[in-house]
Order: sequence, then C-alpha cells, then structure tokens
Amino acid sequence: MRNSIIGVAIFTLAAAASAQQVDFPRLSPVASVRQAVGVTEIEINYSRPGVKGRKIWGELVPYGEVWRTGANENTTIRFSTPVRIAGTELPAGIYGLQTIPTEGDWTVILSKDAELWGAFDYKPENDALRATVTPRKSARLEERMSFRFEDLTDESATVVLAWENVEVPFKVEVDTPKLVLAKAGESIRWQTGYQAANYCLQNDTCLDEAGRWLTSSLAIQENFFNLRAKALWQSKKGDFKGAVATGEKALAAGKSAQNPPPANLVSELEGWMKEWRAKR
Repeated sequence: MRNSIIGVAIFTLAAAASAQQVDFPRLSPVASVRQAVGVTEIEINYSRPGVKGRKIWGELVPYGEVWRTGANENTTIRFSTPVRIAGTELPAGIYGLQTIPTEGDWTVILSKDAELWGAFDYKPENDALRATVTPRKSARLEERMSFRFEDLTDESATVVLAWENVEVPFKVEVDTPKLVLAKAGESIRWQTGYQAANYCLQNDTCLDEAGRWLTSSLAIQENFFNLRAKALWQSKKGDFKGAVATGEKALAAGKSAQNPPPANLVSELEGWMKEWRAKR
C-alpha cells in the first residue's frame, strides 16, 4: 500500500512538471513587422488583440488614458539609425510605443522605457517623444490589431496602426543621403586609392589613373607608403625633382610613424632617390 502511494505521488509530480512545458495559444498573438527605409531598418514588436464583438474605442480602450497599444508586453519600435518624427530628432534605439486615444486627435508616445509590461508602470518623464496625429476611419473592419507601413520612399515611411474601424498614421523620416555619405566616408580608406595606384605602378600602366588615385589616398592620410608611391609615380612621369622631394617626405613620415615601415622598402626608396638626383 505504501509503495502504491509513493508511486502515485511520483507520477503526479512528473505529470505536473511535464504540464509546465506545454505551450498554449495566446489570446493576443505575438507579431512583428519590419521595413527598410533607405538604409534604415524600422521594426515593431507587439501583441494583436481581437475585437471579438466588443466596442473598442471609448470602452475597452478608454479615451484620454495612456494605452499600451496592443496587449501583454510593451509594444516596441526599433530604429537602426537616427530618425525624425513630427520634427523631433530621435537617436537610433528601441522605444516603448504608447498612445493616448481620444475621439479627436491621438497622442503617439515613444518612451525610453522599452521593457515594461503594458503601460502600468509608464512614466511620462521618460518620454523621448510625443506627437499629435489625426486618426482616420478604416475601409474595413480590422478584427486583429495590426501595424503596417505605407507611402514608402528612400527617406520616409508612414506607420499605420489599425484596429476595429480606426487607423492611426504617423510619419517617420530619415536623412538617407547623410547616412549614405557617412557610411561611404567610413569605408573609404587611404589604402583603397594607394592599392589601385600601386597596381598600375608595378605594371607600368594606367599612370594617369594612378595619379588620381594617389591624390585621393593622400587627401585622406599622408604616410610613408602612399608618399613613396607618389614619388615613384612622379619619376615615371619624368618629374625627378618632384620625385626626390616627395621621397624625402616619405622617409620623414616613415621615421615618425608609430609602426616603422619595412626596412627593405625604405632602402629601395633611398636607392631610387640616388638615381633620381642624378637625373634632375
């Protein structure tokens, strides 16, 4: 009898532990929507409550109060680069997305508190942005709350919140040309022009292009390597006086460099300069 009781207890505990691992459908399913705007990525994560025959606006979602704009966890919006909403600049990052519905205009709130459960612990002092927007009547019933993107260009997109018979749009703008130029500037290094020019010099070809590439490399950063290449280029163009002067700059740059250039390249340049001095 005692063994039977112990066996039943063990079975009950095992069954309870197993039951804890069962996933049940959420009443408000989790969803996310993502959109690229130029080189900026916008991502919204939220839960989708249903109408289910209820009156939403002014009843289930009260007017004049901060609403979590969804269900369950905080609705969040992420920007991969700085953006602008209603004239306010926002840094890249993740924000909690709350709203204040009314019978007229709504308030869209982006909060620095992205890790809340709903809007229960919402603090207005942590707002990153508040924008007044005008809702519109939807063309059809939206049973499940959703977000979508409209009017997409390389520099803006309109985020649309839709539920029941209401749509709430707000525009997100990005300075895509500025972002692209900044990224291009980061990726262009002195090595790029130097390597292209060095290929031409080693193969004694495309010398005009080599001169332009060296100019761009030197404009970014002057150092032993691109100055040495320019001196060689000048000698190939017959400017031996200029080649000697540039060679001297290259040697000086090599001596002051934190990481000295290879000794064989220094001695090779010094040998060239002896030849160039004789040809001046």
